[in-house]
Amino acid sequence: MAKRKKTVITYGTFDLFHIGHLNLFKRLKELGNYLIVAVSTDEFNQLKGKKAIIPFEQRIEIVRSIRHVDMAIPEVNWEQKLYDVKKYSVDIFAIGEDWKGKFEFLREYCEVVYLPRTKGISSTDIRKLLADFNISKDELIKAFEIIDQLKKNLE
Repeated sequence: MAKRKKTVITYGTFDLFHIGHLNLFKRLKELGNYLIVAVSTDEFNQLKGKKAIIPFEQRIEIVRSIRHVDMAIPEVNWEQKLYDVKKYSVDIFAIGEDWKGKFEFLREYCEVVYLPRTKGISSTDIRKLLADFNISKDELIKAFEIIDQLKKNLE
């Protein structure tokens, strides 16, 4: 007897792909046997006041390449979640616990699960770390001049 398909769906930007994203996809796949990941488009992120570093086309291709993901679709607006739950006969809507309580209206159509984030990693943390490494062009030129001078002194 064939096992019934149990569809799980999640949403996110998935910028600066990291181990937290991978852990999320693994946990989601364990909840069911068919995982749909909706990746926020650059235009939708702009409406949300977010700016991804990696362009949408690359982010969705990365997500599509993850073995735990069966389908990746674009997320273009807030209203799409209910539409997708119905369209894809979703059994479980799952998202990070930072969204807890925001999607209770979907319980009428499917199970709603809020998952904990992977401790110690987030795209926001990576952005902050990258900002710490952000030096100006003039500072970089000066650093190379110092390196050149040190080389000359060693010769």
